[in-house]
Amino acid sequence: MYAVIRTGGKQHRVSEGDVIAVEKISGAKGESVVFDQVLMVGKDDEIRVGRPVVEGAKVVGEIVAQDKAAKLIVFKTKKRKGFQKKNGHRQQLTSMKIKEISI
Repeated sequence: MYAVIRTGGKQHRVSEGDVIAVEKISGAKGESVVFDQVLMVGKDDEIRVGRPVVEGAKVVGEIVAQDKAAKLIVFKTKKRKGFQKKNGHRQQLTSMKIKEISI
């Protein structure tokens, strides 16, 4: 069984037991999080697609860790002007282990 959920402005295809990295969700390690924006649920040959979400479907996950992504370097320059600007960014992430998918 698998599901497509929406969190942090992105869509993720998940199955039970998967560990995924999503944009930061507040909570401590070991806490449960319920995703109720389930866009699609698939089981064997049966597929249910929501308009926009599947009614009554939910995905339960457990927070494994609060991390940061690798550093992203943003470098801007303008030709012939001598302008250079360097900036960095590290996105905050939450690692989630998917415990249960229910319809």
